[in-house]
Amino acid sequence: MAKKRRREAKEPEETYEFVPPEFDEKEFLLKDMYGTRVLAVVAVLAVIIGILAGCIQKFASGLWPVGLVLIVLAIIAMKQLLALLGFKAEFLEPKTMIGNYIMFFFLSLGIWIILLNAPFA
Repeated sequence: MAKKRRREAKEPEETYEFVPPEFDEKEFLLKDMYGTRVLAVVAVLAVIIGILAGCIQKFASGLWPVGLVLIVLAIIAMKQLLALLGFKAEFLEPKTMIGNYIMFFFLSLGIWIILLNAPFA
């Protein structure tokens, strides 16, 4: 008959305790409100650039690439435009600024396309 093995006493396993990092709620809210202000300014600039692109198209028909170039140049100069208005884009995360660039492009493109159509053209 086979001998039974004795169970050896196991050492107690280490327990992991999650320690959350420090969270500054006031800094988070201030940064979020600043990002919202920048987003609002970018939206207003997108509407202005879209209207300018539409006016260029209306007075110089057939030159649609000029409007598109205007939109792209405004995106490239966005940090400088924000600096002229008193905002510092360095305070925002890069992914937030990328979102602002994408929103600017599509909003100004949408305004421009609306101005190219029948009721406005």
